[in-house]
Amino acid sequence: MATYLEVHPDNPQPRAIGQAAEIVRDGGVIAYPTDSTYALGCRLGNRAGMDRIRTIRALDAGHHFTLLCNDFAQLGQLVYLNNTVFRAIKAATPGSYTFIVRATDEVPRRLQHPRKRTVGVRIPDHVVARALLAELGEPLVSSSLQLPGQTLPLTQGWEIKEQLDSVIDAVLDSGQGGIEPTTVIDFSRDQPEIIRKGAGDPSRFE
Repeated sequence: MATYLEVHPDNPQPRAIGQAAEIVRDGGVIAYPTDSTYALGCRLGNRAGMDRIRTIRALDAGHHFTLLCNDFAQLGQLVYLNNTVFRAIKAATPGSYTFIVRATDEVPRRLQHPRKRTVGVRIPDHVVARALLAELGEPLVSSSLQLPGQTLPLTQGWEIKEQLDSVIDAVLDSGQGGIEPTTVIDFSRDQPEIIRKGAGDPSRFE
């Protein structure tokens, strides 16, 4: 059974956040809130955890996970940023954006696009997600919590616990979640390209 951790959306209890982080460190898969939707996450390098997330969501081996970071310093260790890209991403973070950027050697090859050597990264604008990332002290491998056959992601912690109790290790519940995924911006070329319009305002990149 999954551990159920109910936290305040603006003042998450440190003990619950610490417990969730410890489950991730021990190789667990958790469901947690972000500024777009609830997501599934595991530790960077946890291949079995990524396989479990793919199974839960019925994703193929080519699915591209997102790396959630607590701050810009952490993000900068994962991707190469020239001055133009740095300024554009800095101005939009934290926020409901995923940025596709060329990966550094800190990112395992299996998380990179096989040809472009890119990876999706983001800094969420969500108190609970940021608290979890700060406690963890490292990026979190993440995928939106939308189950096979469903048109919208799960938005309630109790519902996630009910449906995924036997296949994940913890649910971090901070109340109602969103239904819009992040806006995805590809910075792998000379000009930014909007790949998906979502919760983040895309106009700054148009």
